[in-house]
Amino acid sequence: MERQSLLRDRSGFWPLIAVTAYVFAGYFGGIGLLLFATHPLGLLAGTLLTAHAMVIAAYLLHECGHNSLFRRNEHNARLGRVLNWIAASAYARFEDIRNKHMRHHVDNIDVVAFDHVAFLGRRPRLRRLIEVLEWAYIPALPVMMHWTQILLPFIWESRKHLRSRVLGVLAVRGTLFLLVLIWNPAAAVLYLVAWFLMLHSLRFMDAFQHNYEVSLTLENGGDPSRRGDIVYEQSHTFSNPVSLRFPWLNLWTLNFGYHNAHHARPTVPWYRLPALHRELFPEDHAQVLAFSEQLAAYHRHRVRRVMGDSADPEDFRERLRRREAVGADAVSFLTPI
Repeated sequence: MERQSLLRDRSGFWPLIAVTAYVFAGYFGGIGLLLFATHPLGLLAGTLLTAHAMVIAAYLLHECGHNSLFRRNEHNARLGRVLNWIAASAYARFEDIRNKHMRHHVDNIDVVAFDHVAFLGRRPRLRRLIEVLEWAYIPALPVMMHWTQILLPFIWESRKHLRSRVLGVLAVRGTLFLLVLIWNPAAAVLYLVAWFLMLHSLRFMDAFQHNYEVSLTLENGGDPSRRGDIVYEQSHTFSNPVSLRFPWLNLWTLNFGYHNAHHARPTVPWYRLPALHRELFPEDHAQVLAFSEQLAAYHRHRVRRVMGDSADPEDFRERLRRREAVGADAVSFLTPI
């Protein structure tokens, strides 16, 4: 009797080996360069390598959330929990990250528990500070969302079960960061730069992939009104590959830009998404965004995006062509709040 493979897709062995090896070698190798390199080029390489390894760790964690790597859910979860630490998101449990993202797919909304727009609206000074930092390309809003995730278990009764986890992760990461800061302050600062680059990369991809409504239903039964509405899902989903002409460039985000294909078949692994995109959609597919127009909108509306896009979502595609679409923020799958 033939032995059953551990992998969901038997041909995925070498892609999985290659990408996990890159994540671990890139992350620890990059940090090693930050700690020991003395030449500016070495420090630059360490910063970029650490940042990109964290980006790939986040998207590989996303694959684990969809159970697209291994046949058994528990094996996907084990790898996902390890990647959660590398992606600097371990304050949240992998199971909570997966649950939030599954709600995004099932309910066809951007589902959250914490309303950052209302929160900042009541605190104009904090809002102004975040907007100034965002103007300077410092990803202050994602940083605030990460810290909100740390603080909420001590404020919301519904999250008090996460207090011990948050304290444990904070102790481990805080101690390691403090030791690096004492030994090599430049390495600690450049690690933060790498983290900021990762945050920019993730939310650049997130900002225009959907014009879903934001729903404050993460901690309840959800919004069943759109469940299974494939037409709505595909018409409000946008693909933002770095390049269709040179598909290898999309490995920068582990093919996350083939987003309509991903939503059409969420368990298809990352290395099969380019072929699936070509199979399902024509070259001139209206849902495919040009990299240049997304980059222009991301830059132009970096301050306005803090408080969200209040315009008509049905006009999103045309507004993006006119560089008027603001896009979404604070909807990362890494912060299940």
